[in-house]
Amino acid sequence: MLDGGLAHQLEAQGCDLSDALWSARLLADDPAQIERAHAAYVRAGAQVLITASYQASYEGFARRGLDRRQVDALLRRSVHLARRAAAESAEAAGGAGRTGTGVGAGTGADAGGVWVAGGVGPYGAMLADGSEYRGQYGLSVRELAAFHRPRIAALAGARPDVLALETVPDIDEAEAMLWAAEDCGVPVWLSYSVKGRFTRSGQPLERAFALAADNDQVIAVGVNCSTPADAEAAVRLAALVAGKPVVLYPNSGEEWDATVGDWQGRATFDAARVGAWQRDGARLVGGCCRVGPDRIAELAAAVRAEGRQHGRERG
Repeated sequence: MLDGGLAHQLEAQGCDLSDALWSARLLADDPAQIERAHAAYVRAGAQVLITASYQASYEGFARRGLDRRQVDALLRRSVHLARRAAAESAEAAGGAGRTGTGVGAGTGADAGGVWVAGGVGPYGAMLADGSEYRGQYGLSVRELAAFHRPRIAALAGARPDVLALETVPDIDEAEAMLWAAEDCGVPVWLSYSVKGRFTRSGQPLERAFALAADNDQVIAVGVNCSTPADAEAAVRLAALVAGKPVVLYPNSGEEWDATVGDWQGRATFDAARVGAWQRDGARLVGGCCRVGPDRIAELAAAVRAEGRQHGRERG
């Protein structure tokens, strides 16, 4: 079980995320709010917490006057905050362990059984202009790898259990992120943002998922930050093409309109669909934008119910 949208919970806590740094701003300005948001998802049943580093970059923080050493410290802080929230939540629950994620066992999750995933967002997130949903920035794979490599190294140095290379809009950036993560010493999952059977930039998902097929560092491949319908439709294809467990964490169903700077449409996230996701190959499931702890609690309950049903069928 993954968590939901960190920004959604931070806004529910009264945080102003209108800055170009989005939730990453709070790494510097109010880290206690981030820890509180992580804890809310653990209480809801999340077994994996994704750090508040999605929008964090050297370039973005440089506009706030921070140097590289200071940004390195903030990236490490993002991991420590999630780790501390997981440990404190486990202690508050009396040290009861969790069942684990079922993927990549032995990566060093804390005693409470909660993983920490270092969130690595796309180049477009740094631009803060909606281009993360388009991709194809006009940069080469080498240039994109140079952008991602130092922050991946900083996150990996804080020893998360996995790196979440997420909301990837095109194959070039996926290739760059995987290249940048080589030899970092931490396993990764690769998760695209999609529209129908294509990446956000219009490339076939067969080609996109195939990048992970022969990469032993990739423990799961899949979809996030997409509508539930688009994400769900990609699960079976991801499992077939990559031959890996699938990670799936869609948005609520609403879609971000960068022109007006707001979410449009209606929520279609349905926790009852998790059985279909799992039967198609999803092993890490959760929510992304606009999916809060209440929806994650529903999803956790549905996962438990599906597990009980599967057990009865096997028995």
